[in-house]
Amino acid sequence: MRKDHCPYAIKRAYLRFQKFYTDHFLRPQLEGLGRGFVFMRPWHVALFGGPITIGDFATVIAAPDKKVRLSVWPDENGRGGIEIGRFNLISPGVRISSAARIVIEDNCMLANGVYITDSDWHGIYDRISFGRAAPVRLKKNVWVGDSAIVCKGVTIGENSVIGAGAIVVDDVPDNCIAVGNPATVVKHLDPDTPFTTRADWYKAPARLDRQFVLWEQAVSRDNTLLGWLRHLLFPTRGD
Repeated sequence: MRKDHCPYAIKRAYLRFQKFYTDHFLRPQLEGLGRGFVFMRPWHVALFGGPITIGDFATVIAAPDKKVRLSVWPDENGRGGIEIGRFNLISPGVRISSAARIVIEDNCMLANGVYITDSDWHGIYDRISFGRAAPVRLKKNVWVGDSAIVCKGVTIGENSVIGAGAIVVDDVPDNCIAVGNPATVVKHLDPDTPFTTRADWYKAPARLDRQFVLWEQAVSRDNTLLGWLRHLLFPTRGD
């Protein structure tokens, strides 16, 4: 792993700027944004239409080559919308597109490149029509794997896992693992075994933030501004 030469003060300033950008540019486009959010590189988050709501303690990670896109194109007046609950993780490249309604309940994790849509967006025979739309719901503590696709009309049950690259066209029950194209259930989870969720991670948010601060200070202890600039401009092997 390459050493991070960035001084702690620069890191903290960068984190504050990300929060400012989220509050100033993204919050006004949202119907609601909860407390305790973390948006990483929020200038690579694209929002279109509404309503779009995001609950408390959301973590949204975007990247230059993998933007996060949340879009609402209603197929009828009064339809369309994206509702994202509390403690959710949205990874780089996630796209969520709604014409009817998409609800993602608490503690869900969407891995890199996940696509969730509630519409066909074109008719099979009438290619200039809007196509058929049907609401999508991810219940609590769902984990959707890398590059999986969740299609219109699907409900994914509580605690269930969707494997990487799966295409989900039918409902998935609670406490299951589903994989493949089309996704089929390959394993049932034990509902009596306790699940550790992202809500548990945020039980004491102030203490968690302090732990991150202490960790950042520790790994950045010997970093200097001049040293950081030198390694940026003249990187050497092993930096």
